[in-house]
Amino acid sequence: MADEIKCTLNDPKGKKSYSKVIEKSLLIGRKIGETVPGNILGLTGFELKVCGGSDSAGFPMRAEIDTVHRKKIFVRNSIGVKIKEKGQFRRKTVRGNTISDFTAQVNLSVSKYGTKKVEELLTPKEEAPKEE
Repeated sequence: MADEIKCTLNDPKGKKSYSKVIEKSLLIGRKIGETVPGNILGLTGFELKVCGGSDSAGFPMRAEIDTVHRKKIFVRNSIGVKIKEKGQFRRKTVRGNTISDFTAQVNLSVSKYGTKKVEELLTPKEEAPKEE
């Protein structure tokens, strides 16, 4: 397993998303719906809410499944399933709500803002052109 996890951070105020790769051990054991300190992404004073994610094979995480393993659930019109006929269900493989070694990507949303803007802290600063 890789030691890194891709975090996609959603900023509701700025209406932008940012991507950052962090060490996996900072998030292991957290569940969907929990709040985590923004320090893990370099956002001092911020609080982030875990909204979802997916595992290394692309299976989405589901909040109501309390495990780290994959499960086959019976769903209708849900994550990855669109059924047009009334009354039909489909079996869908999903990952549980807990971040584990198998999680490849996590979706985070800003729940409490700090003193600076998210854009200032996460966008890479461009270097000034060197004069000869």
